[in-house]
Amino acid sequence: MSEKFEITNLDMKSGMTLKIKGKIHKDVNSFTINLGQEQDKLNLHFNPRFNESTIVFNSRDGGTWGQEQRESNKCFSPGEDVKITVAFHNNEFKVTLPDGHTVTFPNRLGQNHLRYLSMAGLQISSFKLE
Repeated sequence: MSEKFEITNLDMKSGMTLKIKGKIHKDVNSFTINLGQEQDKLNLHFNPRFNESTIVFNSRDGGTWGQEQRESNKCFSPGEDVKITVAFHNNEFKVTLPDGHTVTFPNRLGQNHLRYLSMAGLQISSFKLE
């Protein structure tokens, strides 16, 4: 995967929304967006995999991955421009995909304040926290 974009002092609280615009790198089979406390404690791992036409959602606690939630989806391709919105609520995340479809993933770790954001496989043109 290509370079990683990382923020370790994010101030995302329950009720806030993260809007991401960017371009998927041409030479990748997937990309990732992670939100949580740190690299080994992720409340949301979002991972579209092009060769599987699947989006994998997961959580990670202390370096241990949880059970994957898989969603069949073909709205991502290498080299495409994308806009993704992540709405953070106390008990869940609502991820709106470029095609308008919304997928819900539970906030398994239960934190209501996220400090960590990382993205890989994307050339970020903008991101906004509201």
